[in-house]
Amino acid sequence: MAGLISPSPLLLASRRAAFAPLLRRPVYEARTEAIFTVRRGRRQDLSISPSIPPSPSPVANSSHRLSSPVPAPLRAVYARASSASAASAPSPAGARSAASATPATPIPAPVPVVLTIAGSDSGGGAGIQADIKASAAHGTWCATAITAVTAQNTRGVQSVHGVDADVVVAQLRSVLSDLPVAAIKTGMLPNAEVVAAVCDVMEGEAKGVPLVVDPVLVASSGDSLADNQALQLIRSRLLPLAAVVTPNLKEAEALLLLAPGSIRTIEDMQRAAKGIHALGARSVLVKGGHLEGDAATDVFYDGAAFHELSSPRLATTNTHGTGCSMAASIAAELVQGRGVKEAVVEAKAYLSHILAKSVPITMGSGPQGPLNHLPLSCHFGLPNARAAFRPGMLRLYAVTDSRMNKTWGRSVGDAIREAIAGGATFLQIREKDIETGDFVQQAAEAVAVARAHGIPLVINDRVDVALAVDADGIHVGQSDMDAATVRQILGPTRIIGVSCKSPAHAEKAWRDGADYIGVGGVFPTKTKENNRTIGVAGLADVCLVSKLPVVAIGGISGGNIADVVEGVAEAASKAAQAGESSGESSGGSGGVWGKSACGALGGVAVVSAIFNQADIVVATKGLVQALDAAEDGTLLCK
Repeated sequence: MAGLISPSPLLLASRRAAFAPLLRRPVYEARTEAIFTVRRGRRQDLSISPSIPPSPSPVANSSHRLSSPVPAPLRAVYARASSASAASAPSPAGARSAASATPATPIPAPVPVVLTIAGSDSGGGAGIQADIKASAAHGTWCATAITAVTAQNTRGVQSVHGVDADVVVAQLRSVLSDLPVAAIKTGMLPNAEVVAAVCDVMEGEAKGVPLVVDPVLVASSGDSLADNQALQLIRSRLLPLAAVVTPNLKEAEALLLLAPGSIRTIEDMQRAAKGIHALGARSVLVKGGHLEGDAATDVFYDGAAFHELSSPRLATTNTHGTGCSMAASIAAELVQGRGVKEAVVEAKAYLSHILAKSVPITMGSGPQGPLNHLPLSCHFGLPNARAAFRPGMLRLYAVTDSRMNKTWGRSVGDAIREAIAGGATFLQIREKDIETGDFVQQAAEAVAVARAHGIPLVINDRVDVALAVDADGIHVGQSDMDAATVRQILGPTRIIGVSCKSPAHAEKAWRDGADYIGVGGVFPTKTKENNRTIGVAGLADVCLVSKLPVVAIGGISGGNIADVVEGVAEAASKAAQAGESSGESSGGSGGVWGKSACGALGGVAVVSAIFNQADIVVATKGLVQALDAAEDGTLLCK
């Protein structure tokens, strides 16, 4: 509004500091993320793209050309929408020519849109309500078409009222005619008329849009949510339209007309996935949450191979809406340009995380409470929003160096813009010899660039600068302010990393509420003088016991990334074998968020191999390729 002046960043920082005592909180509990173990009949590579937030569309900017692309599924729909708008927009009288017109206001970045077709849950735990929360957590907009209104709570479903098929179609056409829908997810389709209507739209107005089918036939509580005629149409018409189908064990049995309780083992799940694929679905995820055992294992079948995704089973009754949230998360990942397999892996990680966050909450008096989406519903990568932390962000961690930027004549903003273009997934600004005012100015530019591309950025050491520029977080060393104090100042939502050299350092960082640790120096380096090296063996020692994801740092380049990843993986394998032979767990005091074949190793941090190179984009791409080759199918922690 005219006449209002926005407070300066430094004023905002002082206000936050004044309120810091109000942000005190208990030390974070152990983080919980999915651990994915992959069983293979023959070797199947399940390596996936870095777990990074979505990138907005390019914005016109005369000062630079590098920008992140619109995810592939959005290109066609935005092209359609743009051409339609251009064709229908009237030309204003007296409009100036393009040559004399003032520069246009940058077009806001498009937000990926998921359309969910499902029932409404009055208790807020499942259905449309769960879909909206899951979509928001993944940084996507969720449009809806309601198929049924239910009366349900944590005790069960008391009543179901189906919405007329013509009203469902009206909702679908209203959304599709206006919003750039890039993926569609179906949930509860209560009767044959609604199923047929949805299929008609999918074969018509929505033809070609990826479809995620969550065959909601039986509620988690055991209540039936679709009649037999609807089931038959789902089998014959809807499944052949699906990019992926996500049944639980009961739903898989229903789709295959099997007796209840027929699917009891992983092998049964594989046969079920293959049977559902034969009905026409392009890929199938059979969810094994109802199987017994210490791990919750799902089976994904893409028509060529089976992949098992396992996460630790958690002792919680807050599982209402798990199926809806899983399918909605897959759809949200699809609209951001991921392949189906990648989307499934990301969705599994998300679900495992929110299940862990749901353990301590109490909602209602019934036997099945809702999932807690709140910790992650804070804008994964939306423009101008701080990023919520995920271990997969750490895969290629780029650390700027002011001396290198000066040598090559680059600004901090230009340097990180090029690193992002090359594939960096996390950024840290490290400036030791600079005046505070200049640091704030440069950091503000860097944050704006990183946020426009959906990449998290933290500031090294300087809490005041991090607050002043609204950075995603801060990284501190052993001689700096401890993480517990930083957490009190920054609050619960910002990312905190801590430099560590030993298991004891890692344990303290976890207790102080850090989100990740940087461990090294692994190799000698000139960027940090008098820094004791610990070697790959020392790194492995920390990775095997850390309760937090680990970033390896110190002298890392494309030539030794394989030594780092393979060395840690070998140490983890030996520890696991030793644990098995002794009958003890090899995880030490490891965190319940789970580890990969490389223990807690989540990525590598690089300085010179990126920023002391003539072409940062080429150098970063080379590191991404080296990291891909070093993983060789082994998943770093997500």
